[in-house]
Amino acid sequence: MKKSVTEIEVRYKETDQMGVVHHSNYIVWCELGRTHLIKALGFSYVQMESDGILSPVTGINLVYKYPAKYGDTITIETWVERYDGIRVVYGYNIMNADGVQCVSGTSEHVCVKKESFRPISIRKHLPEWHTVYEREKRIEK
Repeated sequence: MKKSVTEIEVRYKETDQMGVVHHSNYIVWCELGRTHLIKALGFSYVQMESDGILSPVTGINLVYKYPAKYGDTITIETWVERYDGIRVVYGYNIMNADGVQCVSGTSEHVCVKKESFRPISIRKHLPEWHTVYEREKRIEK
C-alpha cells in the first residue's frame, strides 16, 4: 500500500478566533493529499477531467483529535483505503510536527461522465487506474 506524504505549514488565514485551524481547512488538506497521491501513482486529475471524467466526493468522514495551530508544520498521509471498481475510499492521517495525530478520516469518490454526471465503472473506463488501485488498496484484515 503506497502512502503519499504531504507537508504544509499552517497559515494564519486557516485559523479561527480560538487560534486553531478551522475544521473546514482539513477537507482542503485532504484534497491536497489526495491529488498528491494520485500524482505519485502516475495519474493526473487534470488529464482525467480533460478526458471528460470527473470524480466527485460522495462522502467524507473526519475525526478531529488534536488542534493544529498557526505556524505548525503538519503532515498529511494519504492512501487508498478501499476500492471496488466503482468507488474509491481514500484514507487520511494528519499529524503535527511532534507526531501527534490531529485528524483521521476518509473520503469516498466515484467517477462520472462530465456531460451527464452519471456514474461510470473505473474498471471499464479507466483500466490503468483500476489496475493500480487494486494493487495499492489497503489489505483488509
